Amino acid sequence: MHPSPTVPDRKIGFVAWATLIGTSIEWYDFFAYGVAAALVFNKQFFPNVSPLMGTLLAFSTYGVGFVARPVGGVVFAHYGDRVGRKSMLVLTLLLMGGGTFCVGLLPGYASIGIAAPILLVALRIVQGIGLGGEWGAAALMAVEHAPPHRKGFYGSWPQTGVPAGMLVSNLAFLVLSATMSDQAFQSWGWRVPFLASIVLIAVGLAVRLRVSESPEFAAVKAAGRIERQPVIAVLRTQPKDVLRAAGLRFAENGTFYIHTTFVLSYGTTVLALKRDDLLLAVIISSALGLFSLPFYGALSDRIGRRPVVLFGSILLAAMSWPYFWGLHSLSVPVICLVTVICVNVGNSAVYAPQPAFYSELFEPRVRYSGASIGAQGASVFAGGLAPLVATALLQLTGGYHLIAVYMTVLALITVVTALFTPDPYRRSLRVADGAR
Repeated sequence: MHPSPTVPDRKIGFVAWATLIGTSIEWYDFFAYGVAAALVFNKQFFPNVSPLMGTLLAFSTYGVGFVARPVGGVVFAHYGDRVGRKSMLVLTLLLMGGGTFCVGLLPGYASIGIAAPILLVALRIVQGIGLGGEWGAAALMAVEHAPPHRKGFYGSWPQTGVPAGMLVSNLAFLVLSATMSDQAFQSWGWRVPFLASIVLIAVGLAVRLRVSESPEFAAVKAAGRIERQPVIAVLRTQPKDVLRAAGLRFAENGTFYIHTTFVLSYGTTVLALKRDDLLLAVIISSALGLFSLPFYGALSDRIGRRPVVLFGSILLAAMSWPYFWGLHSLSVPVICLVTVICVNVGNSAVYAPQPAFYSELFEPRVRYSGASIGAQGASVFAGGLAPLVATALLQLTGGYHLIAVYMTVLALITVVTALFTPDPYRRSLRVADGAR
């Protein structure tokens, strides 16, 4: 482990803000697509099938972005471990933002036929590649600038970009949905959040260009320890840690997209709930996530990464059925409550410690590669498939019970992984004590 005790607190704070702002923008782009997939894309791009099948096809395009994420993770990780973290922050933001802006310009099926869903998939792939590279760069910049005894806290800042991006994207759709007719929203209103992202991208670039390179990467470069093939090196030297990094993601990544994306389709089509009421629950949990994630990140600095992850994943498993019971109550306060318990208590506890946990598992010379391959590989089988699998199970059975079983399995994968993963945070604290 390479501590950075000479990095001033003010500089660490600026880096943390830069990672938060950038990831917020990129997740805004990603979630805007998710909301549109649940509410609009079935009609815009798959109008010639049943509503449920249209939703299934729309979520398939949503899942394509997750399949592309490991590609972005591997490509950007290679250069992130060889060239540096900062340049990857800038490139991924441009790639993600460009793909999102073009979605807002894309004609529907009525205009260009089958070319519309094909182009939609292509742009989703661009989004996925950009986001796949983004997470590793942002997480490592925050953690590698932080002092060892606060890596959990500062590492949670780029994670907080997820609820921030979700909050802004859902607010955008909620405002548009509430202020225009359904016909206008379906016709052109859904495009506004995608086109507006160009302004956010300009802000993100202005901030990220001012960030300095990671001191831990700079130390590796100065020592001449740059790996020529970091992806191959980490798979050869730390294959178990790559698998551990993947397993640690299943609980939060899979259930999160059921709680925040699939629910919009399930609630409106099966339970006849109002779209705005479901968006309200997601918005409330997103706002609370701005506080719950830093809290759990800081808690992991005090008691360790593994206990926090275990607590969250066990809670997510326990909430699999109660979550759907809450939805079926048709009570907006109850729906908001079960969403907050799942997302802000369970999910945040698993998600917040991940950047510090992964950073402590991998050597700095292959850290970007190891963290990205593990995290983005898991996103394909967990988050990417979750809305699609849940929709398929709903179509198969007409009920939620198999979906709840599926969510429980996702959570238990992380429970088992955490139990068999060493918790290296004590080594971080020893380094911190030696540096003080």
